[in-house]
Amino acid sequence: MMDLISGLPDDVALECLIRVSYDQFPVVASVSKCWKTEIEMPEFRRRRRTTGHTQRLVVMVQARVDSEKRSSDLTTKGSNSMNPVYRLSVYEPGTGQWSELPPPPGFTGGLPMFCQIAGVGYDLVLMGGWDPDTWKSSNSVFIYNFLSAKWRRGADMPGGPRTFFACASDSERVVYVAGGHDDEKNALRSALAYDVARDEWVPLPDMEKERDECKAIFHSGSGKFCVIGGYCTQMQGRFEKSAEVFDVATWKWDPVEDQFLGSATCPRTCVDGGDDSDGGRFYMCRGGDVVVLQGSTWQEIAKVPSEIREVAYVRAWEGTLLLIGSSGFAEPCMGFLLDLKSNSWTKLESPMGFTGCVQSGCLLEI
Repeated sequence: MMDLISGLPDDVALECLIRVSYDQFPVVASVSKCWKTEIEMPEFRRRRRTTGHTQRLVVMVQARVDSEKRSSDLTTKGSNSMNPVYRLSVYEPGTGQWSELPPPPGFTGGLPMFCQIAGVGYDLVLMGGWDPDTWKSSNSVFIYNFLSAKWRRGADMPGGPRTFFACASDSERVVYVAGGHDDEKNALRSALAYDVARDEWVPLPDMEKERDECKAIFHSGSGKFCVIGGYCTQMQGRFEKSAEVFDVATWKWDPVEDQFLGSATCPRTCVDGGDDSDGGRFYMCRGGDVVVLQGSTWQEIAKVPSEIREVAYVRAWEGTLLLIGSSGFAEPCMGFLLDLKSNSWTKLESPMGFTGCVQSGCLLEI
């Protein structure tokens, strides 16, 4: 058997490999079969995690901004935002760097509108949305692998096209999907689980309520998939306060929590704290405030920065909350980080090409 690195013990060579940046993985995999095999092993990712060498990536479906056209767009506000072209942008909290992922095959002209993404291990799963050319809803699935820097086609979502569904992953293997509406604008109660490694979809028991435009969160510590808010077919945009939780261990939905949100509001900005040690704490932006769910009560912990009037995207991890928004319609987006211990904000440096509106996103730890 060949040494991982000639002249070095394998344990020392492995210490070198686990320090490689995620964007160099495709290069590492091409050096030798031995290196490729090593970085693809589950133990390699676990070792990166336990030694603190994983890298967090916030991947977002974000409107493309042409910096050369920005000045002319400002004079005709809204003209460029009516039919935005979406791409996958990547923000690295550890370095502050922004970059862009290649599009899936067939989508060089822009991602499907309203598509959803979720992170599973080294994979980014992109699901559904409206075809940017035909505006027809799709049940397609594409998977981008960060080890190979390549896309592959996944099994289509069963049950026909659905739009404005909620999704969340256990970060290791499975993506969960719930709610949304069909092509006839009927809100859905159905839910699904997608095993990425097996490329298989499995139906979950139906939720008690129809939930269009709901939000989903998965708590890996408890193994529960939480579906928040949304509305039924008859209500059409009048959001509910309730939530439903699916217990993966029992394969059953817990009783509906009727007052989960406290008030009827869009749940789009509701996120978990990204740290199981906090007991599954929830945060969201509401009425110009950042609020946290303490027990059964939502409490204000900070004001949304004064520069932000329209919140587009929120994500949290281990004591930090990322907020991206704008000062108004068709205005460039900007990002802020909230230290959840001191409740103080820090403004991000966002390159001009990464100031478009964010439609959806997910967090990966690679």
